[in-house]
Amino acid sequence: MPRSMISASTLKQWLDNGEAVLLDVREPAEYAAEHIAGATPLPLGQVTHHALPDVGDKKLVIHCRKGGRGNSACDVILAQQPEREVYNLEGGIEAWATAGYAVERSGSFCLPLDRQVQLMIGLSLLIASVAGYYITPVFFLLTGFLGAGLTFAGLTGFCGLARLMAHMPWNQKNSSTCR
Repeated sequence: MPRSMISASTLKQWLDNGEAVLLDVREPAEYAAEHIAGATPLPLGQVTHHALPDVGDKKLVIHCRKGGRGNSACDVILAQQPEREVYNLEGGIEAWATAGYAVERSGSFCLPLDRQVQLMIGLSLLIASVAGYYITPVFFLLTGFLGAGLTFAGLTGFCGLARLMAHMPWNQKNSSTCR
C-alpha cells in the first residue's frame, strides 16, 4: 500500500478525534527544541517496523521538518511491511506551524539537520576550492567528490553525510550545544 500525503488540517482533525498516532522522525535535539504535542520521537536512522509504536486501529502519521525525512521513513516502513497504511505530513512541522497549529518549543535552538548538511558541504567546497587554487590542484578532487555525493543524494534520496551528522553529539537529546 503506498504512502499518502496528508495536510496539516487533516492531521489536526485526526489527532483531535483520536484517530492517529504521530511519529516524529527528526533527530533528538530537533525534537527537544520543538515538536507537535503528542508526537512520539523516533529518529529516521532508528525507524524499523519493530521500533514503531503500537497504533492499534489508528492511522500512523510520520512527520519531520519539511517532509523529506518523513518520505524516507515511509519508504523504510513500506519496504518492511508493504501492506501497512502510512501517512506523511506534507510540509512537516513547518506546514503544521504555518497553518497556525500549536508547536511546543523549549526555547533552545538547534540548526536543523538539512541546514547542517548544507553548511558542511558549503564550507568544504569553499575550503577545497581555496586550497586547490593556492596550495595544489589536488584539492579540486574534493570538490568533485562532494558534487558526486550531492548528485547521488539527489538521485536516491540517501544522504550519507546527513546520516553521519545525525550521530554527532550536538544532535543528541542531552546536548549542551543547543541554545
